[in-house]
Amino acid sequence: MKKRFEAEEKDTWKLEDMIESNEAWEALFEEASGEIGKYETFQGHLSDSADMLCRCLKFDDDSERKIERLYVYARMRSDEDTAEQKYQDMFARAQSLSFQAAERSSFIVPEILSMPDELLAEYRRSDNGIRHFDRALEILLEKKEHTLSGDMEMLLAQSYDATQGASQIFNMFNNADVKFPSITGENGEAVAITHGNYISLMENQDRRIRRDAFEGLYSVYRQFSNTLAAAFSANVKQAVFYAKAKKYASSRQYYLAENEVPEEVYDNLVKAVRSHLPKLHRYTALRKKVLGVEELHMYDLYVPMVGEADRHYTFEEAKAIVKEGLAPLGEEYASLLEEGFANRWIDVYENEGKRSGAYSWGTYGCHPYVLLNFHGTLNDVFTLAHEMGHSIHTWYSDRNQPFTYAGYKIFVAEVASTCNEALLIRCLLKKAKDKKEKAYLLNHFLESFRGTLFRQTMFAEFEQEAHLAGAAGESLTAQSLCGKYHRLNEDYFGPEMTVDPQIDYEWERIPHFYTPFYVYQYATGFSAAIAISSRIMRGEEGALEGYKKFLSGGCSMKPVELLKLCGVDMSSSRPVDEALAFFEELLDEFEACM
Repeated sequence: MKKRFEAEEKDTWKLEDMIESNEAWEALFEEASGEIGKYETFQGHLSDSADMLCRCLKFDDDSERKIERLYVYARMRSDEDTAEQKYQDMFARAQSLSFQAAERSSFIVPEILSMPDELLAEYRRSDNGIRHFDRALEILLEKKEHTLSGDMEMLLAQSYDATQGASQIFNMFNNADVKFPSITGENGEAVAITHGNYISLMENQDRRIRRDAFEGLYSVYRQFSNTLAAAFSANVKQAVFYAKAKKYASSRQYYLAENEVPEEVYDNLVKAVRSHLPKLHRYTALRKKVLGVEELHMYDLYVPMVGEADRHYTFEEAKAIVKEGLAPLGEEYASLLEEGFANRWIDVYENEGKRSGAYSWGTYGCHPYVLLNFHGTLNDVFTLAHEMGHSIHTWYSDRNQPFTYAGYKIFVAEVASTCNEALLIRCLLKKAKDKKEKAYLLNHFLESFRGTLFRQTMFAEFEQEAHLAGAAGESLTAQSLCGKYHRLNEDYFGPEMTVDPQIDYEWERIPHFYTPFYVYQYATGFSAAIAISSRIMRGEEGALEGYKKFLSGGCSMKPVELLKLCGVDMSSSRPVDEALAFFEELLDEFEACM
């Protein structure tokens, strides 16, 4: 594997567009560090006048913009090579500055909420620019019962830096320190298992390679299961603590409230998916039959059920395929794709120490970026479409909303990315030359449902169980967590699946569990995306226009209301039911091709 300095410039992202150099970062850090002391000039004075309140809110926005830029740049540089001490240090300093700013600004919310209702209403009617913050103030007022006194809010803000240890430990272990064994490859050569190549190994047609990769990866997680259980438990306890401190009934309620999502959305998802589990059981039975195995193991889930599994794509080919697949979104969208491809928005290939997986990220005032670990599989082509969906969603939000409202809520974050995947697969299915190729693509689409709608809902159930247990004072040991995870796998995959003991440790390698109650949104977003892409492909009147309004909305509306612009109501189980009915149609099509 190449070291970072050996990567070709054209295949790396151009972070200089965000901050031109490390020296410029240091200068901005000094500027931002020096300014956060100015919060003191506002403390205790927000009720003095509408102008004082407006000036404070504007200053808070400006400070947040600068610190966000410092934080994102340092983290992305660190992600290029997680073992690089210089960027670890810069990221730690940016994170610390962020916590300091949160502490210094912690008086703002309590002071605003302690104002008499009539006085705040009078200030909000002023013509001094405060109306810009009207929605932000509405959101604050909705959280009034969960806001503590100024001293208590400051104490909580001071605690944030000290409670990030679990996440930091997991990140360093999973990205910088963990080393997996090598296995024997197809040609007898030694192949080191990495985060980047694991899925490729699991897609290999040679069952021995899949089994060895599966057992090799999880042998390492099993070795560190007690340590990782302690880290996971600490993160759960952190979430439970802040929820109780803020007077929420549960950590789930606390985190969903941050995204303005009603808890029934979560419950409706789990209930709907549970009711459709026989469809997933049918899928696993079909996979067992097509693969011709006596027992279907967990390491048999990723290998394509039909030929062409060894087909690989260059990055140039992947870009062309994605552009064609997303053509229904119009010329403007296509030009934005080309801009990202041509101007180094993307960090393409894996290198030693690079963060695993893929993401889209960035900061207001600069184009977004995409991190990939591209190996040329069909999955990688879809990952490119997925992450560019995030990036172009960000581009539209940033261009159409001020900084205050540009950052869209996590609940809608997966919609645009998954809509891209749904459009791409439909394009490829239309172009399929024969039944074999169509079956191969249908296999991929069915796997998207399994991996996103079913698997992420299973993750959501596991997370909810773990947090409820933690809140009840139960000990979250490796044994108890593995037991919960094993049972859920049995429930979801059904009687035709042999649930191998190694899969019990899979929860240990899921980064999103350290962002509590995040994963369910992959499943809700996937359901919404299936509905939106169907409307666009059918050419329904107003579908594309409504979708562009959604992309441009940022957080200017509640996320459930934003999705209604696309004709999708996630407050009901209907989108999930419709998506899973479509899954069954795909199963029928796949069987007809075999």
